[in-house]
Formats: sequence, structure tokens, C-alpha cells
Amino acid sequence: MAQWFIDSFRTEFDRQAKSIGRFNLAIFGKTGVGKSTLLNAVFGENVAPTGIGEPVTKGSHLYLGHRGTLGIVDTQGLEVGKDDKVLLSDLDKMVKESRKRPLSEQVHATWYCVRPMDRRFEESEAEFIRRIDKLGLPVIMVFTQVPARIEGESIHYHPDAVALARHVETLGLPILGGRLFMTNAVRDEFNGQSVHGLIELMQATFHVAPEAVHAALAASQQVDLGAKAREAGKAIATASAASAAAAASPIPFSDAAMLVPIQLAMMARIAQIYQLKLERAAMLAVASTSAATVGGRAVFTNLIKLIPGAGTVAGGAISAGIASTFTFAMGQAWTTVCQQLVAGRLKGFDGVMDAEAVQDLFNTEFKKRVPGIRKQD
Repeated sequence: MAQWFIDSFRTEFDRQAKSIGRFNLAIFGKTGVGKSTLLNAVFGENVAPTGIGEPVTKGSHLYLGHRGTLGIVDTQGLEVGKDDKVLLSDLDKMVKESRKRPLSEQVHATWYCVRPMDRRFEESEAEFIRRIDKLGLPVIMVFTQVPARIEGESIHYHPDAVALARHVETLGLPILGGRLFMTNAVRDEFNGQSVHGLIELMQATFHVAPEAVHAALAASQQVDLGAKAREAGKAIATASAASAAAAASPIPFSDAAMLVPIQLAMMARIAQIYQLKLERAAMLAVASTSAATVGGRAVFTNLIKLIPGAGTVAGGAISAGIASTFTFAMGQAWTTVCQQLVAGRLKGFDGVMDAEAVQDLFNTEFKKRVPGIRKQD
């Protein structure tokens, strides 16, 4: 029954969640600059309240709130420019202690937020940024709530924001690229302001974050779908190589089930990257692969029928090339299904997932990516 597949998928889903780990972001800026709005826009609604979590160290005024693949370090009750000594002392203690811990417990990037329409950037803020840099934390400076006029591929920022950016850039602060990242996190229908700058901000964050947490960052953010696709591609490449290694000596078709754990791990990781809920991801996988019979071989058997020349494979052996190509096609098709589901395009009239549409999409994408396969000589 499909329950075997669901149970196996659930086990892999949990294992991949641990494997992906967590991306931790520290965010600073004066009260009212729009930090919560920015966080919610990039990482999803109601993410900002996770910043009110446990103190990062005993007696600290820095709090780490985390949810799945994302951790947010924020301040509570203190303000940059007024309580810098306390904040920097707490930050110094946190950084030193966290570096003794696994990478998933460390801070990977810092955003310092300024609202340029307030038309000021104080020396205390500049010094705060310098001190963060001395602790070894990369700093990305973000201008929030920046009015802009977008004309085709060109964007024109408000003159006051441009003027303040030029002033800040003359200070030679240790910020990424020596530049500011102009953003507007929420569309304003009243004055026609569009969302802008969020993908550029995410690309900058990927640039400074350790590669080992890129999967967690890709999973946690919602604005750069290209980043999710790239991380899914890495999972597919890893699984394809593992499948080829497993079939380095051609295996009988009857032993195809040995490839299924590799493919399940791949599908579970991609589901994590697209932040699908467990039960939905499991049912989506069943609908995609038609895994409705006992044992892993059913997955391979059902999909191999879609491939030109399937009869010769079924009667012979599976080579490294066949195993790799099959797994690659399966991963690409599964990624497309996840993308379409996240975009809300696989629901029926009642809003429930359309299993038939899911299977049709998976099968179509799978067949596109698999050339004619013949029996191993």
C-alpha cells in the first residue's frame, strides 16, 4: 500500500530537516525602521515574533527565536544609539560562545536597517556597525521603506534616499560592497509603491553566509525562487551521482528497489527546500510517483513504463547511466511539482490538491527529461 511509501518518506523528511540545519540572522536598527515588516516579507508572515525567544546567553538582552530552518537574533527593550554598550557586550559574548558550537548555532549574517526617509544616520550607528564588523560578523546595510518609481527595467529611488546613501558611502563603513541595499517590503496601493530590492538583499545574504547553510537560507526565504531551484538542483545532482554509484555494476531490474532510498532522500530534501508540510509533501510524492503498491520497486516500475524502450529495460539490467538519468529526471519533475504547488497552481475548484493534475504534471515533466533508454549490453 501507499502507506509504506508515506512512512519511508516521513522518515527521510525528518532526517533531511536535521541535515539542512538552520540559518541565523542578526538584525539591528533603531526602533521603527521597519525590521519586522522586512523580516515578514522575506521569510513569511509572523516570522518577526520569533525574535522574542530565549536569551542567547544568561542575562542577555539579545534573543534568539527560531522556526525550522530560520533563526532570528533581535533585541528586546534596548535601542541602538542609546544602549550600545550593553548590546555590544551581549553580542560579543554571544559570538564567542556560539563559535564553540555547531555551525547551525552561530550567527551567519547581520542586517543593519535604516529608514532613509527619516533623513539621518548618526555617528553612533556608524560606530555600532564598526564594532559588529570587529566581532567578525558580516554586515549588510539595508535601507527600508524606500519610495521608488519603476519604469520597465529601470528604478528611480527617492532623492532623499539617494542623498543619504551617498553620505553613508563616504564614511567607508565595513559593509558588504561598501553599498546600501534599497528595499521596500510591502506594496502600498494608496501611493502606488511596489515591492523592490528583496531579491538583491537575499543575493547579498547568500554571498556572506557560509555555503553549508545555503540550503537552510534557501528554504527559509520566500522571495528568491531561483535560490530554491539552485539548492534543489544540488540535491538532484547528489542523488544522481549516488544512483550511478549504486548501479556501477549493472543491477537486475528486479533489484531496482535499491535506488528508491536515494530518490526518497532527494524528494524529501527538495520538499524541505520548498517548505512543504510533511503530510502534504508525502501525499504529493505518492500522487506524483503512483507509489500505491507494496515495496519500493513499485516506484521504479510505475515510472519506467513512461520511458521509450521500457520493455527492454524491464527485461534486462539497469546500468549506472540509466540509474543516474532516471533519478535526474525524477528530481527535475518533482521540483516542478513543488514549484507549481507553492505557486497555488495544483488545486481543484474546492481548493484541495488535485492529485490527477499532480500526476499528469509529474509524468509530463519526467518524460521530457528522459531520452530513450535501452537494455544494458
